[in-house]
Amino acid sequence: MAKKIAFMGAGAVGSYVGGHLSRAGADVTLIDPWPEHINTIKENGLHLEGTQGEYLVHPKALHLHEVQSLFKDPVEIAFVCTKSYDTVWATTMISQYLAPGGFIVSLQNSINEERIAGVVGWGRVVGCIASSISVNAYAPGHVTRTVQPGGPGYTVFRIGEVHGRITPRVEQLAEMLTVIDSAKATPNLWGERWSKLVTNSSSNGVSAITGLGGKDMTLSPEIRRLTIQLSGEAVAVGLALGFTIEPIRGIAPEVARAAATGDREAYEQIEARMLAGVARMTDEGRPSTGQDIVKGRRTEIDFLNGLVAEKGDEAGVPTPTHKALVQVVKEVERKEIEPSPSLVDRVWELAGLRPVAIAQPAR
Repeated sequence: MAKKIAFMGAGAVGSYVGGHLSRAGADVTLIDPWPEHINTIKENGLHLEGTQGEYLVHPKALHLHEVQSLFKDPVEIAFVCTKSYDTVWATTMISQYLAPGGFIVSLQNSINEERIAGVVGWGRVVGCIASSISVNAYAPGHVTRTVQPGGPGYTVFRIGEVHGRITPRVEQLAEMLTVIDSAKATPNLWGERWSKLVTNSSSNGVSAITGLGGKDMTLSPEIRRLTIQLSGEAVAVGLALGFTIEPIRGIAPEVARAAATGDREAYEQIEARMLAGVARMTDEGRPSTGQDIVKGRRTEIDFLNGLVAEKGDEAGVPTPTHKALVQVVKEVERKEIEPSPSLVDRVWELAGLRPVAIAQPAR
């Protein structure tokens, strides 16, 4: 019998993953506080679009006030796909409708497993990273993917237990998610989480302040330099905390750190990798924090760059560009300033830094 699956949070990621699981025959219920989105799915279905083709699917959909109906039909797997700041209340709500043996999967940015465990206990928490999935809920009932699938060359879904053992449930989740894209069970959830945080914290906030999508940011040398600096600082924090950081878009974390400190060979290696990644992107792709600014929503910046800065303070590792980026994103969020590529200079200024000089190769 197919497992009953709920997505607590049916924005871009929740709807895209839940919609494709539904298309594959899974028993899926989408839950979200966006009334027009849920109404559209109920009345007309969910349109999945973009780089993986176009499909119309009909998963079950519930408004928040309808979640209580699940007492008659509890769920076995609940994906929490909300913004990080909504994690606790969303977990509390859906936890009441878990079947015996049911568990919760954090399919979110940032690192929220501890928040979820505070509600349901560590034994009912699984983590899932969606690496470079790049999706956007651009209209009620419409979700599009804006990068090419990872396929065998790049693993998109990485599912792990908090204790690091490979269990039947994470293997089953990995198999389930292969109907969408490449997936694996990982013994290194925390290292994968930090790698994802490095990626998010080096691009999401930059999109928010510049107003640019992922492709245009990558093509700008000035913006590449800032993202490489952000990445290197975040890697330094993760290494100081003792994480075994996984490669970041195919680049060893030590290379990212070296590039941020002026190593020309490392810098050019990362630049080449970034520019090669443009081939997977579409013009419409935009990191989620950039999407939030466009939609007038609260961002997750405190849980991305803010988390890197907080952990950097704990570890004694400086994170000046992360702290500066948090400040500028909040100014944009409050509409005190307008997004502009020129705000990259403001981040450097607030950080008290100049763009790192790249060392010339030895003669």
